[in-house]
Amino acid sequence: MNQTQYSKINTIVGWVVFAAATLVYLLSMEPTASFWDCSEFITTAFKLEVGHPPGAPLFMIAGRLFTLLAGGNLSIVPVMVNAMSALASSFTILFLFWTITHIAKRFFVASEELSMGKLIAIMGAGAVGALAFTFSDSFWFSAIEGEVYASSSLFTAMVFWAVLKWENVADEQYSNRWLVLIAYLMGLSIGVHLLNLLAIPAIVLVYYYKKAKNPTNLGAIKAFLISIVILGVVMYGIIQGLFVIASWLDLLFVNSFGLPVNSGVVFYAVLLIIGLTWGIAYTHKHNKVLWNTALLFVTVLIIGYSSVAMVIIRSAAHPPMDENSPNNVFSLLSYLNRDQYGDRPLGYGQYFNAPVIDYKKTSPNYAVVNDKYVVTDYKTERVYDPAFTGFFPRMYSDQDGHDRGYYQWTSMPQKSTEKPTFFNNMEYFFRYQINFMYFRYFMWNFAGRQNDIQGDGNPMQGNWISGIPFFDNMRLGDQSLLPDYIKNNKGHNTYFFLPLILGLLGMYFSYKKDRPYFWVVMLFFFFTGLAIVIYLNQPPFQPRERDYAYAGSFYVFAIWIGLGVIYLYELMKKFTPSTVSAVAVTGISLVLVPGLMGQQNWDDHDRSGRYTCRDFAANYLNSCEKNAIIFTNGDNDTFPLWYAQEVENIRPDVRVINMSYLATDWYIDQMKRKAYESAPVPFSLTRDKYLQGKRDLVYIQEQVKEPTELKTLIDFVSQDDPKYKLSQGTEIFDFIPSKMFRVTIDSAAVLKNNVLSGTGKKQIAKTVDWTVAQGYLRKNDLMVLDLLAHNDWTRPIYFAFTTGPDAYVGLQDYFQLDGFTYRFVPVKTPKEDGQVGRINSDILYNNVMNKFVWGGIDNPKVYLDENNQRMLMNIKNMFARLAETLIVENKKDSARKVLDQCMKLMPNSIVPYNYYNILIADSYYRLGDVAKADEIVTVMQKNTTQELKYFFSLAADRQASLGNERQRSMAVLYELLKMTEKYNRTQVHKNLNDVFQAYYPNFQQSSGR
Repeated sequence: MNQTQYSKINTIVGWVVFAAATLVYLLSMEPTASFWDCSEFITTAFKLEVGHPPGAPLFMIAGRLFTLLAGGNLSIVPVMVNAMSALASSFTILFLFWTITHIAKRFFVASEELSMGKLIAIMGAGAVGALAFTFSDSFWFSAIEGEVYASSSLFTAMVFWAVLKWENVADEQYSNRWLVLIAYLMGLSIGVHLLNLLAIPAIVLVYYYKKAKNPTNLGAIKAFLISIVILGVVMYGIIQGLFVIASWLDLLFVNSFGLPVNSGVVFYAVLLIIGLTWGIAYTHKHNKVLWNTALLFVTVLIIGYSSVAMVIIRSAAHPPMDENSPNNVFSLLSYLNRDQYGDRPLGYGQYFNAPVIDYKKTSPNYAVVNDKYVVTDYKTERVYDPAFTGFFPRMYSDQDGHDRGYYQWTSMPQKSTEKPTFFNNMEYFFRYQINFMYFRYFMWNFAGRQNDIQGDGNPMQGNWISGIPFFDNMRLGDQSLLPDYIKNNKGHNTYFFLPLILGLLGMYFSYKKDRPYFWVVMLFFFFTGLAIVIYLNQPPFQPRERDYAYAGSFYVFAIWIGLGVIYLYELMKKFTPSTVSAVAVTGISLVLVPGLMGQQNWDDHDRSGRYTCRDFAANYLNSCEKNAIIFTNGDNDTFPLWYAQEVENIRPDVRVINMSYLATDWYIDQMKRKAYESAPVPFSLTRDKYLQGKRDLVYIQEQVKEPTELKTLIDFVSQDDPKYKLSQGTEIFDFIPSKMFRVTIDSAAVLKNNVLSGTGKKQIAKTVDWTVAQGYLRKNDLMVLDLLAHNDWTRPIYFAFTTGPDAYVGLQDYFQLDGFTYRFVPVKTPKEDGQVGRINSDILYNNVMNKFVWGGIDNPKVYLDENNQRMLMNIKNMFARLAETLIVENKKDSARKVLDQCMKLMPNSIVPYNYYNILIADSYYRLGDVAKADEIVTVMQKNTTQELKYFFSLAADRQASLGNERQRSMAVLYELLKMTEKYNRTQVHKNLNDVFQAYYPNFQQSSGR
């Protein structure tokens, strides 16, 4: 078979694999927005708005093109963006197929001829490796949602494939055009994600092995070091350096020459274009090939990177979503550098318990004031005690709670104040960062996954498993004893090590057969895996699983999975004819690796029919009255709301304010502008009062020890006169002279604006008095208080019920639960049993039973991952509290309907029963529906008994890693015991007591009681 015939077959089979991947992803993709960043990305794509740093302008542009295909149907917009990710992912699979076949073909070809057996083996290798990655856990997850990781993977796959295409023609004239294409693709990829740049070391090594006449290990090491330099130049010299120089010129042009903002940037861009054009022409004319090629690389990379101009252009238009407002070069530089996320030490720095001995000011922060750049503040760096610093610091974060994680993952004594030893540091690095935060994810993809519950070291949450009892039980205890709700979790996937074994065989075969290419692929694997681990330097207790960050290394391992097919073919053809061996090995490998992975992973990757993100967002917004203001705090209670408003036009009259962003001047500016049907937020502080560096932290010095009118306090803190400040040496601090706040109630305004209804109108307080516990206010807290002081009850104010106490500014005694929100009302209702807010049963009943939509959660075929399950806990509590209130008000029929609706939406088979089901059972007992209550109790007894049986089957050290799980289970049993005794459920109570007495001695012993 000649090369032409081979190329034709290679192309056809590759497109067949592409079609299979496309079908899988389109069938399983989410039909609307997903949680986390997806809803924000869909929004920015639809209206070309500015998302979170460092932005993804090329993704935004491409997404906008896809949304045009929706033809004005707003509900189809997210489908189009998700489909873009699905297609990007299937194209990634296509290039992976061609990459595998290219490398596999090198193992055979001594001439242009290929036997049929070898051809089938090569195609089989490509199909098995590519389809294994198609069905891999982490890649499939990102492939079917509107996120950047699918597009980023496509660019990574394209550049690695392109260097292999260059290798085929490297000795021909004009072959460098492939290298120029790679540079351009890398430039484009920066507008999506930086992962693509990590392919540079592997690309340089391919170039070295191809061009070196006599490759040596020393030469390869030199090539590797050069690649690191190139990577550094691109990341710091081009991505950041271009705008650093632009900022210098713009500062000169604006402040010294009196020209408009961004005039220096325009001058710099023109100068750069002229310089590069002249350089390319000069080097071409004088036949300076190396310099000409280098300049071409830089030029096309910058052209690709120029998509970042979209960020400035759109920010200058002041869209409703304009994160960081990067409309001038200084704010853009901060945006691209991700300054808002802080920094972390890599090579040298502090440990987590290092004392701060000083603060030093570094670079200035500039803001545009009256068409000039003005220094508003200086970046401040902490100076740590040198005795608590060291090389390669992994245990560095002093964020609240992180110390507990460092103790958990090392042998450091609990609450030790001693400097961690280097051994402790490396313990954390290997046990947590490498083993738990990388190797665990790697094994998810190629061995199996215990469940989709986010892990924290607990042996029953989010671990890797294989499905082979000996291995799994040895590590995690007897898996057959796990509770049914854990064993039946759709995220439970087992591959029996088969993908891993095939990949390791391929790795071994590659090393033996083609040593240079083994090191190329290994370098690619390292930089997209362990190198990211080192660079991210992750602290403990991540808010979500981070496996998506390492999908590039899983892509590389899929290459070895494909090459494993070649190894098996080489072994088998010694005993059977070549063609038979190729067909048999390919068929068996397809079934046992990608076939098994697809079968196991389908149910927890099929998001079709799931609308929870959009519907829950609508419920947040529909919990609010017209023209309301709602405070949110995290990604999952902010981005979906923006999506619902911006894309699907749901309640654009409500102003969503993210508390985290409210600590920044740019976000306050935006809140003071009209957005769609939402009027500007009535903050009284003017821009000069809240610019960065102004009132970022306001101390509370209790000079007045009685409730003080909030307007008076806001007026006080807004003064710039030194007599309204605190001073310590040369430092001057803002402060408020009281921690006891008061808002005097204008009852006429409350009644006029329908703040309260029903009996609530008779309970209006004369004043709202509350105390702030902490000794300071952050800028976002101050702005909330400013709003409360000057709103005068004209606009309803709400807090998302998922925000948490840190966002409430001490107001929770004046909350009313209206659904997915707490409304701020002038009625004091101190919390009881940890529950926040009063309940107006008419409002909440109408919302829960008539207005809210539930996203398909009651459909057993719809996959509800942990994000959804966590949200449903809050919703279940809402149902329970409403039913209890209705019973107290003697509205028993309504209470029964609420309980029945809750159980219909969230049965144990879909949402495993938790503590809030005790409240539901209690309400059923109070209504006389003992059969329904007994059924809940019986199911909870079964779940809890299974939990305890598993817990106490573990060795003592594994039990210790359970955290509070044992206490929680015993507490649930105890509460059930009390409840069944209270309602005289004799037999049910006896059954519970038998279980409790059986496990209580073990619990006492294991708890040291």
